[in-house]
Amino acid sequence: MDRTKMTVPRVHASKDSGTPLAMITAYDAPFASIVDEAGVDMILVGDSVGTVMQGQRTTIPVSMEEMEYHVRMVASARPKALIVGDMPFGSYQADSADAVRNAVRLMKAGAECVKLEGGVNVAERVAAIVKADIPVMGHIGLTPQSYHRMGGNRIQGRTSGDSAGSRERLIEDAHSVEQAGAFAVVIEGVPSGLAAEITEKVSIPTIGIGAGSSCNGQVLVLHDVLGLSPRKLSFAKPYANLHEMSIDAVRRYATEVRRGTWPDEAHSFD
Repeated sequence: MDRTKMTVPRVHASKDSGTPLAMITAYDAPFASIVDEAGVDMILVGDSVGTVMQGQRTTIPVSMEEMEYHVRMVASARPKALIVGDMPFGSYQADSADAVRNAVRLMKAGAECVKLEGGVNVAERVAAIVKADIPVMGHIGLTPQSYHRMGGNRIQGRTSGDSAGSRERLIEDAHSVEQAGAFAVVIEGVPSGLAAEITEKVSIPTIGIGAGSSCNGQVLVLHDVLGLSPRKLSFAKPYANLHEMSIDAVRRYATEVRRGTWPDEAHSFD
């Protein structure tokens, strides 16, 4: 597909375009090439690699070295889509200097911007990274790195008040990352009405996942879209069933090997 390279300024300017942005995860060069050929706007090299590829229960164990490795693989595909590198747990929590240092590492690996989770609590980190000339995408609502604090992956924004995860706090979080200089913000796992309100109130594009259809874009995990993951999520729609197709293909291969019909003459050398 012949199209121009997606950039941070283009994403930022898309707020009022009327055409939602499509973002999807990829963790390696082959899948990065596939999703780019499909025409997505952004590729998220997510720390979801921990749960999707490594078999971890949460994203918390994922390291900086692992994120650099996966960003490097995706970048090697040279996609037209914008490459968003996820900052893993522990890479920005200590202080702003640590956050900038690790953001630089992801950019050197091939990311074109970085994403980090949190709102008011990470606004200082966002501002420091932006000051270092590194574009930042925010992430509020259900933040998977806060799994233990939230008591699991729970929908946020259903309560009112000043407590963590309340409707008012999430609106404040959105404004905080916006004011800190983020060019866009992911809104995950919140009621659709709240996501619509936040989208209306902030000047930067919102990217939803489990947040209804009013956001300025959407993101899903590739393995959920392809039906490769055995997990069933209420907010994810499988557009194929590659899990069953893969089982069938490998089963047929194994059967041919055991029957002695593979390799055949067409796939052998003289």
